Formats: sequence, C-alpha cells, structure tokens
Amino acid sequence: MLEVNNRRILTLAVPMMLSHVTTPLLGLVDATVIGRLGEAHLLGAVALGAVIFDFLFWSFGSLRMATAGLTAQATGAGDRAEIDRTLVRALCVGAAIGFVLLVLQVPIGSVAFAISGASAAVQEPLALYFYIRIWSAPFTLANYAILGSTLGRGRTDLGLVLQVSINLTNVVLTIALVVFAQLGVAGAAIGTTIAEMVGVILGIIILRRLGSNPFAMPIAEVVDRTALLRMLAVNRDIMIRTIALVLAFVLFSSAGARAGDVTLAANAVLYNLFLIGGYCLDGFATAAETLCGQAVGARDERGFRKAVRLSLLWSLASGLVVSALFLAGGEHFIDFVTTSPEVRKAARDFLVYAALTPILGAAAFAFDGIYIGATWTRATRDLMLIAFGLYAAVLYFGASLNNTGLWIAFLVFLSARGLGQAFLYQRLTRRTFRAMHAEFPRDPVAQQA
Repeated sequence: MLEVNNRRILTLAVPMMLSHVTTPLLGLVDATVIGRLGEAHLLGAVALGAVIFDFLFWSFGSLRMATAGLTAQATGAGDRAEIDRTLVRALCVGAAIGFVLLVLQVPIGSVAFAISGASAAVQEPLALYFYIRIWSAPFTLANYAILGSTLGRGRTDLGLVLQVSINLTNVVLTIALVVFAQLGVAGAAIGTTIAEMVGVILGIIILRRLGSNPFAMPIAEVVDRTALLRMLAVNRDIMIRTIALVLAFVLFSSAGARAGDVTLAANAVLYNLFLIGGYCLDGFATAAETLCGQAVGARDERGFRKAVRLSLLWSLASGLVVSALFLAGGEHFIDFVTTSPEVRKAARDFLVYAALTPILGAAAFAFDGIYIGATWTRATRDLMLIAFGLYAAVLYFGASLNNTGLWIAFLVFLSARGLGQAFLYQRLTRRTFRAMHAEFPRDPVAQQA
C-alpha cells in the first residue's frame, strides 16, 4: 500500500515551494545586472527577451508535467525499466522540439519582435539576446524532462537542488560575463544558456545516482509505438491546456492596459500577489501529482483517494491562510512595490480581488496535480477550455464594469477550473480503478478497494 500522510505531503510540497520561489531569479538576475549598466534600452531588451522565452518555453512545460505523471505511475507499479524508458522518451521529445526551435529561430524571432512592439533602440540588443539564448532550448527542455522524472519518483528535494543549482550558476556567470568581461546583453544570454547546460549535466548525475542510465536504454524499448503515442497525447493535451492558461493571463494584461497606465500598473502590482500565492499552492499540486500518479501505478484506490483528500485539504488551508495574509498585509506590499500615489490608490481599491485568488484558485491548483498524476489530461484540457470560454464571456459582458469586471472574470476563471475538476473527479476515479480491477481481478489491492 502507498504511504500517504500529512508528513509525506509536506515533504513533497515544501521543496517545490522553495524551488518555485527561486525560478524567477533567472530573468531577474539578467535584468538587475544589465540595469546596473545604466542603459534603459538594454534593460528593456533583456526584460522583453525574458518574457519571450518565458512564453516560448512555458508552452512546452507539458514535457515536465507529462513526464512526472507517467514516471509516478511507473514508480507506483514498481517498474524501474518503464521509469527509464519514460525518461529517455521525454529527452528525445525535448531534443526534437529543441531542434525545431533552433531551425525556426528566425521566423520565431521575427514574430516575437513584431508582437513585442519594441522601439528601434531596443530591437538590436533584443535580437542579440534572443539569437544567443535560443540555443538553450534543447537544454531547457531536457531539464524539464529530468525534473519531471525526478518529481515523479517523489524526490522533490533533488528537484530543488537542480533548480537552485541552475539559478546560482546563472547568477555567477551573468555577473562575470556582464560586469567583468563586459559582454553586455550577450553576456546575460550566454550566462543563462550555460546555466541550463550545467543543469542538464547535474541532472544526469542525479539520475545516475537514482539508478537510471538513459544512455544504456535499448532503442527498441524506447520507440514502442503505443507508449510513444501515449506520451505524445499526454503532452499534446497539457500543452493545449497551458496555452489556454497563458492566453488567459495575456487577456488579463491587455484588458488592464486598455484601462489606462495607472490601472495597468496597479494590476501588475496585484498580479504579483497572485504569483506569490501560486508558488505556495504549486507545491501541493506537485505533491498531489506525485502521490496520485504513484497510487494509480500501484492500483491503490484507497491510497489515491486519501492523497486527493489530503492534497485538497492542505491546498485549501494554505489558500485561506495566504488570502488572509494578503488582506492583512497587502497595503504594505503595495507601498513597497510602488511609490506612485495614483498607482497605490488604484491597487488598494482592487486589493480584495487579488487577495481572493489563492482561496478561489486552491482547488484548481490541487486538482491540476491530481489530474496530471492520474494522466486525465484530456479532461484537464477540456475543462481548461471551458473555463477559458467562461472567462472570456464574463470579460466581454462585464466590460462596462471596467477593471472590476476584469477581476471578476479572473476569479470566475480560477473558480470554474476547480469546480469543473471537482465535478468530474468521482466519475474519472471510478472509471480508472474499475478498468484496473477488471484487468487484474485477483489483485489484492483491487480486492481491498
């Protein structure tokens, strides 16, 4: 039987919370070091470049989630060979996507620059940054696969080590190349690229210590058609879900921009509260992903349901606490982030909406982990699209409410995701484990459940 208790939930969740907090350092360090050069157009170039790569790479974040879910199921089943096969398949998919991005870098760059709306002064350093950092694509995607394999095994502590190592390497190299070697924007891009390469090397070392050797896996086992199609289908569904999520954030930003500069700035300040809450909730989503995936692999329905229950309870409790903290200390946070009296006032007017995002989004975060661990990715995709449609409808019909309508639409979006996932949860659970019990009627776990 799978071990599922509060201690294990926290052991899995806390390292990932810390990991998520360190992740923004990759873009922040580049921006800070370049900002010290005193050239506004260089800082703008690096900031825009970071946004472009965040969007580009995050779109393929499905590779991390799919690998974690499939690895967790193989871990629960005690199938070490399938753990390694899943890893190698993920690395191959990442390498293929990275190769395509490198081949298409010129058209991708042209579209990204056009959409960015950068001034002529920013365009040149932005292009320099982009065409250097794009070479990190295969390594970034390989790190997604390695991190997914590590998390699926339940080793979130090693996932934290991997992420912190990448970020610290980036800090040291960026300072060395920009400040001491005086390479400017190119140094920032090179530092981040090398940091991703170091991450892959360290990741392979970590995986070897866990008993995996991706280079020794026979090709015939890796290219199993059924397994490959399953991995690609899972990646496709999660990718569509992620793109819809990104578009929701883009709509939020663009609608705020149309309301004026003060509203745009106020929403940007408050949006950081949502991100901070998300870092906390994402830790419990990772715990749910690992435990639920392992329970499915072990055909342990009782353990699965307990993992779901505890993950939801911890996520909801954390969301409630974080929301309360935002309500109590949000004004101090606003004053710390901005000195503009107009922006401060506007942000305070809408603070209550931002403070509600953790508690109203808690179920969605937890169920994301549950659904991905169980590889219910088609349902994840469809429910995200439905929630996005509701979000767009509320945004459209609530346009007369201006920024209030925007925040209401965003809260509806978060709530709809969690409610939809909760509605389908029992049906999907019964279907998953009934199929297993029918396939393995004499399995002792099945009989107990």
